[in-house]
Amino acid sequence: MSQQTYREALRAVLIQEMDRDPRVLLLGEDIGVYEGTFRVTEGLLKRYGPRRVVDTPISELGFIGCGIGMAMLGLRPVLEVMTWNFSLGAADQIIQNAAKVRYFSGGQISVPMVIRGPNGSGVQLSAQHSQSLESFYGHFPGLRVVSPATPADAAGLLRTAIRGEDPVIFLESAALYGIKGEVPDGEHVVPFGAASVARPGDDVTLVAYGRMLHVTLAAAAALARDGVECAVIDLRSLRPLDLETVAASVARTHRAVVVQEGWPLFGAAAEIAAGIYERCFDLLDAPVERVAAKDVPMPYARNLELLAVPDERAIVEAVRRTVA
Repeated sequence: MSQQTYREALRAVLIQEMDRDPRVLLLGEDIGVYEGTFRVTEGLLKRYGPRRVVDTPISELGFIGCGIGMAMLGLRPVLEVMTWNFSLGAADQIIQNAAKVRYFSGGQISVPMVIRGPNGSGVQLSAQHSQSLESFYGHFPGLRVVSPATPADAAGLLRTAIRGEDPVIFLESAALYGIKGEVPDGEHVVPFGAASVARPGDDVTLVAYGRMLHVTLAAAAALARDGVECAVIDLRSLRPLDLETVAASVARTHRAVVVQEGWPLFGAAAEIAAGIYERCFDLLDAPVERVAAKDVPMPYARNLELLAVPDERAIVEAVRRTVA
C-alpha cells in the first residue's frame, strides 16, 4: 500500500496504462501545457508529447466526437472535461453515438473510451457548473457510469475503465482531488458493478457514492455516538448497479436511507430505493428514506449553496426518522 491523493491515484494509473498500451492517449482542454485545471495530467505532456496528450479546442462536441472516432478505429482515448456540466454540449455524441455504436454494429465495433472529470457541486460555481449528472447518463444503455469516492477506487475503477470495451462516464469530484488514502501497489483493479461495505452496522443501511460517501460516513460516526450503528454501502458504480449488496445489508438492518448529491426527482436515489422495495419489501420495518439536494438550481451565494447541498445533519435526521 502507498498513501496517495485522489489526484495522484488518477495520474499514476494514466501513466501506467499509457506505458503499458500505446493505444491509450489523452484529449481535453488545457490538459497539456497548462497541465489540467485540477492538475491530474501534470507532467504528462512532457512525458508523452503532443501526439498522446492533446490540447483540444474549447468544444466538447468536437473533441468528444473525435474521441469516439478514435475509439472506433482501435485507439483507447481518455477524455477530460473541465466539469461534467460542459459535457451537455456533447450529449448528442455521447448518447446517440458512443452509447449505441456497439449495439448498432452487432458487436463488431466497440467504443473503448473514458470521459472523466469533476461532477456535482464545487464552491460557489453557481447553477451552470454544479449539477450532478449521474442520473442523466445512467439512464442510457450502452454507457458505463462510475463514481469513485476514494483514491483506491479512483485508481482501480479508472484502470478497469481504460481496459474495457465500452464508453465509460467517469464521475469525479473537485472536492475529492486532495483527499489522501491507501492505494494498493501493482495493478489494482476494481470491477464495475461491485459495491463495497464502507462501514458495518446492524441498525440501518445507508447507501451512497462519490463525495456523498464521506458525508454519509461522518453522519454514521455521529449516530454511533448516540448508539445507532449504521452500515454504509459505497456503490462505486451506478451502471451497472450492485443492488444485491445493498439488499443483503437491508435484509439484516430492515431500514435504509439512500443519499445522493443531485436533485430528488427522477434521481439515482429513487432507482435505488425502488430496487430495495422490489427485493426487501417484506423485510422493511420503515419506508426507505431519500436524502438529496434541494430542488432548485444551485445558488451562487455561499450560505444558500450550503443549504441546497445534502449535509451530515440531513442524513442524521433521515436516519432518526427511519429508526423512530
